[in-house]
Amino acid sequence: MGRFLAFIYGLASYVFFFGTFLYAIGFISGLVVPKTIDAGTVVPVTEAIIVDLLLMSVFAIQHSVMARKQFKQWWTQFVPKPVERSTYVLFSSLALALLLWQWRPIPAVVWHIDNPQIAMAVIGLSFAGWLILLTSTFLINHFELFGLHQVANNLAGRAMPTPRFRTPLYYKFVRHPLYLGFIIAFWSAPTMTAGHLLFAAVTTAYIIVGALLEERDLIDLFGDDYRRYRERVSMLVPWRRSA
Repeated sequence: MGRFLAFIYGLASYVFFFGTFLYAIGFISGLVVPKTIDAGTVVPVTEAIIVDLLLMSVFAIQHSVMARKQFKQWWTQFVPKPVERSTYVLFSSLALALLLWQWRPIPAVVWHIDNPQIAMAVIGLSFAGWLILLTSTFLINHFELFGLHQVANNLAGRAMPTPRFRTPLYYKFVRHPLYLGFIIAFWSAPTMTAGHLLFAAVTTAYIIVGALLEERDLIDLFGDDYRRYRERVSMLVPWRRSA
């Protein structure tokens, strides 16, 4: 019964994550969803900047702290190991949902593309970024990344397999295609407002810091295999030699 409840919990966490993720695509792209990055009650600029920075900080701190090895070792004293990843995914989704709900728009236009063909091409580039992001997760193990593999194996009474170092498809050209997809999606906007620019700039800075932190964990996990990989493949710019 405990294993079954853990599986239901992991499945519910994944469904909540995926719904929040789909809403975030519409939120950033300004399409379909009722509240977008440029919609909502307009407040004084200083107030909007403070609120938005706090919201992004909550997400960044939660996302980074709970991902660290030292935190996981402490956290799994209280949370069963099979649902540790699902709990992380749930907390990340809640932090993202809070940001989407409470975001304060700053509508001043920084740039706007008038040509409809070019504007559509930029929107297409944004969706290409989301596609790169999503397919990158499946290349490495989407269901393990978001906790379903762990709770399914726990339900079946199987141990998790030992992680293997692989570099499929995008990973041959850039070490973090998932993060690259985010950056492309965030910056590809035919109309860039000050609020959207703030979001894109802060999240890009966080992505770079997060990638550096993640690489320390990957070196601990894969050792020289990852060190050699880092020497020959660029972090975020495809086909650029690693520094």
